[in-house]
Amino acid sequence: MNLVIFGPPGAGKGTQSKFIVKKYNLFQLSTGEFLREEIKKQTELGIKIASIVNSGLLVSDDIVAKLIEKTVSNKSYKNKIIFDGYPRNLPQAKNLNRILDKYNQKIDVVLKLSVNLDTIKKRISGRFTCSICGKIYNEFSNPAPKNTNCCSSKFLQKRGDDTVEVATKRFETYEKATEPLLDFYKNLNLLKVINGERPINQIYDEISQIMALIEGWLYIITPYKYAFETLTH
Repeated sequence: MNLVIFGPPGAGKGTQSKFIVKKYNLFQLSTGEFLREEIKKQTELGIKIASIVNSGLLVSDDIVAKLIEKTVSNKSYKNKIIFDGYPRNLPQAKNLNRILDKYNQKIDVVLKLSVNLDTIKKRISGRFTCSICGKIYNEFSNPAPKNTNCCSSKFLQKRGDDTVEVATKRFETYEKATEPLLDFYKNLNLLKVINGERPINQIYDEISQIMALIEGWLYIITPYKYAFETLTH
């Protein structure tokens, strides 16, 4: 099963993706993580990406597409990918379909976390990540536990672009870019809109229900699909 999960920066895509990865043994393809790794290496491309991200803009489709195809072409991840935060616009969505088709794959469901700007501001300005285990916390809604060796304050880090100003600009950019994207996936009967304002566990419960239905449907049709392909080749 391949799926897309998206929403504005700070909507909780990464958190929910990690839950799904653990339960369904999928690979989380987070373009944000790939880009941050390039920034961390301080390559020429990484410096360029850092400038774009810190300005609240989006990295070019060409740069991202190369990262996407590298993963999709890996047989170990065939039909086992969560596209976390990608695509972000209509050209990226069409390109993703072309890449997947090239490797005999497709998207099974698109999950859209719907969150308003005020909530995004709180989530981003209060967001911290543990440098040891990678867990994400928020001082307003999900503070790090006290008296722990791993997630103590000295190990909590804040991303350079986690500011209210950058969050607002990125939200506005996201809203403008994704409007045609929603129509695209809606017309393909793939889009599931989820209220991302609720507690993390409630959001995950709804996603799990959707996943269970799709998993059951794929389990039913796969043997027939295999038989048809065998007869026609």
